[in-house]
Amino acid sequence: MEFRWLAQTGAEEAIVVFGGWAVGPQVFAHLDGPQDVLFASDYRDLNAELPDLSGYARVTLLAWSFGVASYAHWQRGRPDPFSRKVAVNGSFTPVNRLTGIPPVAMARTVESLSHAAFQGFLTRVFNAPQPDTALDEAARRAELNAVALRGDAPAQRFDRVLISGKDRIFPSASLRRAWEGQPLRDLEDAPHAPFSRFTSWEELLS
Repeated sequence: MEFRWLAQTGAEEAIVVFGGWAVGPQVFAHLDGPQDVLFASDYRDLNAELPDLSGYARVTLLAWSFGVASYAHWQRGRPDPFSRKVAVNGSFTPVNRLTGIPPVAMARTVESLSHAAFQGFLTRVFNAPQPDTALDEAARRAELNAVALRGDAPAQRFDRVLISGKDRIFPSASLRRAWEGQPLRDLEDAPHAPFSRFTSWEELLS
C-alpha cells in the first residue's frame, strides 16, 4: 500500500481517500475545495503508515469500494485519526454472496484478468465506456487475491454510507444488507464510481 498527496497546501482539513482497485485518483480530480487530499492505493499489503496529520484541525476519511474493507483492516491496532468517515459503495465483507461482491464474480475477475477484461471492468465501474487504460496485470491480480485472502474486516464506525442504485460491481441490495441500520444516502441511477455528480469535496462528504 502507498499514500501520496494529491493536494498539499497547508489547509485546515485533510481528507484521506482509500481508493478502489485499479482505478486511480483521477476520478476525484474535478472536486473543488480547500482541503489537502491524501490518496491510498495498492492493497497487496497494508503496511504503510500515514504521514503526520497532527497539524490539521480535522481529518476526514473517504473509503470507496475495496477501500472500505482495506481501510478497516489497516485501522486495526492503530490510533484512529479520523473525526469523520464516509463509505462509498463498499463493505467490510468485500467477497460475500449477501453483503459484498459474489465469490463467483470475484473468482471470474481474477481468472479472466486481461487488458480487454479490465476495459470491460472500467465500463461497469462508470456505466459507460472508458478510454484505453494501461494495466499491470500481475500486480492487480495479486491485489485482488490479497483482498480475497484477507477476508472480512473488523467493523469500524462510519458517519455516512453512500450506495449507488446502478452499481454493477457491488450489488446495491448487498450493500444495503451490509449497512443495515446505518445512516445511508441513496444515489439513485449512479454507477459504482458516482463522483462525477459532485462538484466539491464537501458536497460529497456531507
